[in-house]
Order: sequence, then C-alpha cells, then structure tokens
Amino acid sequence: MQQANVQHFDVVIVGAGVSGIGAACHLRRKCPGKSFTILENRDAIGGTWDLFRYPGIRSDSDMHTFGYNFKPWLNPKAIADGPSIRAYVQEAAQEHGVLPKIQFRHRVLSASWSTDQALWALDVEQGDTGNRVALTCRFLFMCSGYYSYEKGHLPEFPGIEQFQGPVIHPQQWPEDLDYADKRVAVIGSGATAMTLVPAMAETAAKVTMIQRSPTYVISRPAKDAIANWLRRWLPEKVAYAITRWKNVQWQQYVYRRTRVTPEVVKAKLLGQVRKHLGPDYDVDKHFTPSYYPWDQRLCLIPDADLFNAIKQGKAAVVTDGIEGITANGVKLKSGREVEADILVTATGLNLAVLGGVEFSVDGESVNFPDTVNYKGMMFSDVPNLANVFGYVNASWTLRADVTCEYVCRLLNHMERKGLRQCTARLREEDQNMEMRPWILGFTPGYIARAMHLFPKQGDRDPWRNTQNYTLDRKMARRGPLEDGALTFSNPEPAQREADVDSVLGEPVRDAA
Repeated sequence: MQQANVQHFDVVIVGAGVSGIGAACHLRRKCPGKSFTILENRDAIGGTWDLFRYPGIRSDSDMHTFGYNFKPWLNPKAIADGPSIRAYVQEAAQEHGVLPKIQFRHRVLSASWSTDQALWALDVEQGDTGNRVALTCRFLFMCSGYYSYEKGHLPEFPGIEQFQGPVIHPQQWPEDLDYADKRVAVIGSGATAMTLVPAMAETAAKVTMIQRSPTYVISRPAKDAIANWLRRWLPEKVAYAITRWKNVQWQQYVYRRTRVTPEVVKAKLLGQVRKHLGPDYDVDKHFTPSYYPWDQRLCLIPDADLFNAIKQGKAAVVTDGIEGITANGVKLKSGREVEADILVTATGLNLAVLGGVEFSVDGESVNFPDTVNYKGMMFSDVPNLANVFGYVNASWTLRADVTCEYVCRLLNHMERKGLRQCTARLREEDQNMEMRPWILGFTPGYIARAMHLFPKQGDRDPWRNTQNYTLDRKMARRGPLEDGALTFSNPEPAQREADVDSVLGEPVRDAA
C-alpha cells in the first residue's frame, strides 16, 4: 500500500525538454487513462532550447523532421532559432494540457525497482528548498537528453588563467555580454561554433574560429520553399506530413550515399563550399576533414551565413593546433597569435547516461555498460524503463516520436493483459552474440569520450541500435510486442487470483 505522503503515478517522465513534452503529449493522446507527472530539474520547459542562450542559437535540423509528428511546424523558416523552438514546445504543452503536470525544480537522484511491488521508487531533491521527496510509478520514462546540464566540456588550455578578457563556454552564456566592436576568438568547429561565428560577426569587430581540424559544412535555405508552397494549397497536417516524408527520405538517401560512395558525396560537399567561397579560398585546409561525411555529424548552416561572413571579412577560420592562451589571445602551434578581447570555448558537451540518475533493481545497482540495448530504448534486465536518445544521423525528434509511440503501445498492451512488468532479457540464442558499442560508425569527440559509459548493442535484432528511422517506425507501430526477448510478468493481484482459480477449478477467495 502506498504511503500517504508519497506521490504515485502510472508513468513518471524525467525532463521537460523536447523529448519530455513530446512524451507527455503522446500519453495524453494514446494512453488517456494513465496518470503521469513530469519532473524537471530546472524552472522552465524547453531543455536545450531554454538552457542555451548564445547568439544565433538555432536548430541544425529542419523543423519538419525536428518537430513532433502530431504537431505541424507552421513557421516559414525550416531552420529555426531557439526562441521559435521554445515557443513551439510551449504551444504543444498548452494544447495537450501538459503544463499542470510538470513539477519544476525536481531532480531525480535515484530510482529503485521492486519486483514484489512492481514499482519504481524515486528519490527526488527539490531545488528550491533542498528537501527530499519520494515518488513511485509503474513505468519510468527517461527524457533527460544526452548531456550534462551542469557544465560543458573544456579541455585544458595552458595559460588560460592569464587571459585578460572573459572566457565563456556557450553552455553558460552571460546575458549581459557586450561583444560589439570586440575581437572574438571561438575555439571549436562543431555546430555551436558554426552558429556563433556568423551571429557574433554581425556586430563584433572580427570573429576568428580556431579549429584543430575541419568539419563538413553544408548550406541550405532557411526556408523550405516546397513546404511553404504546399501549405498554401493543402491542409496544414497534410502539407506537414508530405514535407516530413520528403525530408526524411532525403536525409536517409544522403546518409546511405555516404556509406556506399563516400568519395562522391565528399566531392559534392566540398564543391559547394568552393562555389560559395571562391577559387582563392583554401578549402582543402579549412573545410576538408580527414574523415568521410557522416563519420561525424554534418554542420548545417542556413543561407550560407558562415560563408558570407567569411567573404565579407567579418569572420575568419584558422586551422592549427593551440599551444596555449596568452593575456591577449590564443598562441598557435605555428607560432602565430590570434589576438582577442573575448574567448569563447565552443569545445563540446559532457555526455550523461540517463541524466546521471543512480538505478537499482531489487537492491542490485545497475551498471549500464553491462546491459544490452533493446530496440534503442530499453535495457536488458531493467524492468519498466525506457529512454529517449535521438538519432546521430537524423533529427532527434524522429527517434523521440518512435520511442513514445512504442511506449504507449507497450503500456496499453500491459493494461489489457493485466500485467505489471516488462523486462528485456537475452534469449538463449543471444547469449554468445557479438557485443558492439552502442553507437557505431560515428566518431566525434563527445561520443568517443563517453561511449564506455553506455550500454552495448548486439549483432542482431532486437538488440541492435539501428539508427534507421524507417525500420524503427515500422517496429514501433506494427512490430510484435511479445517477441521472445521482451518478457511480460507480474500480473495484477486480481489477475493472480483469477489465474489460481482457473488452476484449482474453484474460487480461492470464497473458500475462506
């Protein structure tokens, strides 16, 4: 029996970002009878799109695939800025009555599963008071993203303490930073740097992006002309569905070509860069990586904004190693010094596995590297737990929607069957299968630094982490739930009595 002071829910969602709000909306739509709450560590919804406030913050995926499958993206700009994405998430939450379900400033410290009770018990800290509160739930849905919100990744740069100006990581961007007419050095060449440089270059004296090695960069129009044309003639949902399908097919086609004919794709990408920057620019040095496209994520820039800033002399790219930081800038290994008034360390993220929550099952701690991924969302021998982790080769929300649809099917199936527990377990034929890293063929530093902390994947279904939206959507919507690997158990007490009655041939409860 539940204690009076313990909150109990059918489902607890951890995180109120794009994934968490999406999960709540899916529950509202497909599991209307389920009680749920959202626990959010911060004091606002939006996750990444509320935390990051650096200049130019935007999506590097088109919003017709980054948006939810149930809510059309209606803004003419397909490559959207952070405030527009926050507004979209907020609107989805309002439309589905999700906002009252959120408990802000609630940080989950630990989660303990009891098979006897068929419950997760959560130890939660309230950020505004420091008090600890207890919650229980039948199913735990982790939607906390993939990186630590505490601080970003910062390599050691000798001498950084002597720099005379501000040193800023984009994850902790100060609201009052004035960079007008200042010289800015941005260390890094990932999506964050590609966004920051042209945005700051609009008012800064000069912005220099310092990279150890180049990244593939592709320019696309900020507005999707086909999507906007379709919306003129078709109902919003129909136009959105067609555009989403079109963009998914294009993403998957391009990704497949990078696996089959990487040299051809590489030549096309670099040809576009040369077209933008002209024959005199050293594309080989500054925009030609040592790896093939999609071995690391491509950087998407809208309307060639980075290339335009370079051509106008407002921005520059320097490809060199860093010797150290001086009082007035960055000393390169070549001996050159890039002078700067402001130093921005766009050096990446620190990944966190399931929000850093400590998990245990029946008193035994869960070490996730010892578990095996199940369908990209669950873990072997860990009951009633699902996690959203997006694609590395496509929009995050495509995978989030797939995961949410599957979880809703799973919850409804268990209710129909009168069962309280589902657990992925290796079958006899899986015991000696080859174990592989959770993500294959994707090598950026932030992934490589943390892969040892994640579960493994197997060499066969359902233990593969496919990174294939088409396959995953089919699995989520029509694939069998009872596949021999996902086991269902722990019937409701009433169902247990009925099972015993059927075996004995008489009603046990009446025998007393």
